[in-house]
Amino acid sequence: MNGHSLFQKTYLRAVENSNPSDIYVVTNELHHFLVKNQINELRYPIADEQILLEPSGKNTLPAIAWGVTEIAKKNPDSVIMVFPSDHLLGASAGEELRSAVPLCEHYLVTFGIIPDSPHTGYGYIAPGNPLEKGFQVHEFKEKPDEDTARQYVKDGYFWNSGMFLFSVQVFMNELIRYQPIIADIFEKGGSWDELPSVSIDYGILEHSNNVAVVPLSSSWSDLGNFNAWYEISGKDACDNSGNCMAIESYGNFVTTKDRFAALIGIKDTIVVETCDALLVCRRDMAERVGDLVKDLKKQGNPITEIHRLVYRPWGSYLGLETGPGFQIKRLTVNPGMRLSLQRHHHRSEHWVVVHGTADVELDGKQLFVRPGESTFVPAGVMHRLGNSGKIPLEVIEVQIGEYLEEDDIERTEDDFKRV
Repeated sequence: MNGHSLFQKTYLRAVENSNPSDIYVVTNELHHFLVKNQINELRYPIADEQILLEPSGKNTLPAIAWGVTEIAKKNPDSVIMVFPSDHLLGASAGEELRSAVPLCEHYLVTFGIIPDSPHTGYGYIAPGNPLEKGFQVHEFKEKPDEDTARQYVKDGYFWNSGMFLFSVQVFMNELIRYQPIIADIFEKGGSWDELPSVSIDYGILEHSNNVAVVPLSSSWSDLGNFNAWYEISGKDACDNSGNCMAIESYGNFVTTKDRFAALIGIKDTIVVETCDALLVCRRDMAERVGDLVKDLKKQGNPITEIHRLVYRPWGSYLGLETGPGFQIKRLTVNPGMRLSLQRHHHRSEHWVVVHGTADVELDGKQLFVRPGESTFVPAGVMHRLGNSGKIPLEVIEVQIGEYLEEDDIERTEDDFKRV
């Protein structure tokens, strides 16, 4: 990945086509500070109003409509590109995307990928009448079975990439025509909860006569599931991908966070470990992970909403261990950042520095805590942790108390306006 995450690659792709001040990111509250920190790592500024935080997932059309509405406030004559953040594109893609701008006068433009196999994990686009660039869209097709996918490829259909290009005016005209409820809510400032959950394909594109598809010859991969990651990953002589010991095992994708992995007699399997969970599934069933997440949400399992690794504007913290009356976290404070000046009424904290040098304010006193050193923060005492150094600060925090939730925090000063 050349040191950049997929999101950062997507953001850099957007920067190639517009000013940073005109780029909007639609995400959720959980990823707010992850998004901001990732953009800051690229040395680009982003204002808080450019990060649109969805209160709940409503599929792609409300997300896109929100972004279009905000951009239209600044410039109603804008031409807008929409990029999912989990795509990998070749170097020539930017020029191909920009070449479709003239179509935006009359069309909503989507981009089609020329299939190299009868893939069942993508939707398909049937091209219609040829245009000066690309084709009018004749029909959108849902994800097919193997035989149908093979016929689609034979008939010259494209994979639906999920990337779009359009003018504000054309998009809003089609939104008003086919999804007036969504248009009305954004125009009049209605409630997010009133929005229907609908994709842009189903909500607009499948109904509109003003949709064009432009084929992309650039390399492209939708890294929306672990099998797609397997396809682009390096492999050993037995087609295993990942850091593992394998005996008589073939075609496996393995990624673990901290643990050593060993496979014996395993074939075409995905093994993924994060700090929260372990997934084991057949590679040809990677698409079913989404169904698993839906089932977990129906059961009310908190793993779909709460993660051990939590991002904050100053860095992140990872939950290491929790028990009756105690909690252990690893804090990472980015260079030049500091937490708010705060206190807790129901817990004390013990900080041990393991990497970097901590700037500690404790009951009005300034301390410098180096690796291997520690400090104690009693309950009720005003305190602050910061990092004025040039490398990330790593601190092990041990919390002790009868109540350890994040809402036991009283801020008096904060660089991020959370007071």
